[in-house]
Amino acid sequence: MISPDPSPPAAASCSAETARPAVDVRDLVKEFPSASGTLLAVNGVSMQVYPGEVYGLLGANGAGKTTTLRMMLGLQRPTSGTVCIAGYDAATQPLEIKRSVSLVSSSSGLYQWLTPREIMLYLADLYDVPAEQAAARVELLADLFDLRSFLDRRCAGMSTGQQQRINLARSLMHDPPVVLMDEPTRGLDIVGSRRIFEYTAHLRQQGKAVIFCTHRLDEAQRLCCRFGLMFRGQLRLEGTLEDLQQRTGRDHLTDMFLDLVPAGALQS
Repeated sequence: MISPDPSPPAAASCSAETARPAVDVRDLVKEFPSASGTLLAVNGVSMQVYPGEVYGLLGANGAGKTTTLRMMLGLQRPTSGTVCIAGYDAATQPLEIKRSVSLVSSSSGLYQWLTPREIMLYLADLYDVPAEQAAARVELLADLFDLRSFLDRRCAGMSTGQQQRINLARSLMHDPPVVLMDEPTRGLDIVGSRRIFEYTAHLRQQGKAVIFCTHRLDEAQRLCCRFGLMFRGQLRLEGTLEDLQQRTGRDHLTDMFLDLVPAGALQS
């Protein structure tokens, strides 16, 4: 199983020396029709994420994080703005974008009547990974995620932890340069959350560009190199933890975020 430093630092230390970002988002806007006219879900978001960097896209539920990720994946068309991933333009090269990205989500499910090996090979086939390369990748990921004891058992009845490990392994079958993580620790216990931390550290060590999307700011502070704090569709603050601490006079991301929010804005 993945085994980076067992005691992650309070905030990740990363250096992005590559001049060309793996993810380049410019002036992204998404509007939805609503009963009152138009709902502006994402309003002028720009960000760049580099290989070997974990970028925390942070904010409360409804801030626009998931909508932003869906536009990056090509699942929703922006009202305006551009998305470029691994050198591909989302508007004109959607298939290339999908081959360059993997999504890790707490809501991902498994085909219950397939084995982990079959699921991983199926995903590899969808991404046009050559059969010999896919078989070798299964063996590598089975060792990395400790799947050997149930690699050829049907997924029906597997524990939550086993299912999580299968989902993490299959996300890397096509060896994508970019990994998007949408609330990956939602509903997980301490052990499951710890596995996500280890997985994220592994991605950084492999030179992947990672966007870690969450409303759990304490987790992001442990994992991410840079942060973008969203509120009501806008990216209100962006930078490393040290940058943000100097600019805001606050030590913790939670306090920084609350300072951005007008009084009563988060009340239900």
